[in-house]
Amino acid sequence: MNYWLVKSEPGTYSWDNLEKDGKTCWDGVRNFKARNNLKAMKSGDHALFYHSGEQKAVVGVCKVIKEGYPDPSAKEGPWIAVDLSPVKKLKNPVTLAEVKADSQLTNMILARQPRLSVQPVTKEEYNLIVTKSK
Repeated sequence: MNYWLVKSEPGTYSWDNLEKDGKTCWDGVRNFKARNNLKAMKSGDHALFYHSGEQKAVVGVCKVIKEGYPDPSAKEGPWIAVDLSPVKKLKNPVTLAEVKADSQLTNMILARQPRLSVQPVTKEEYNLIVTKSK
């Protein structure tokens, strides 16, 4: 299994939306590096769900339920979407400030490139974030 982080503005699509919907098409990504990360996702992979904007925190864990396919929202170009479903809401959100302050997470892409909307996460980073939320 691989681990990822997906970001969304809560006003656009929040963790609560994902829980209510039960699954979603993760589309609209228009960055080549993020697109390549979507292409690399496999069914069963887990992703940290991150609220960007004012909250800036990991708020839940979701999983890939459908691997990359052509993004239905793209008018042109080689854009990719995946389908995600919720696994669990984190008891306590883990903020970007907490990630940056943790010496074990200094190499996490979120700490170095917080604007990248879909990014890989190591198993160790994933486990640390989930543990911090308890």
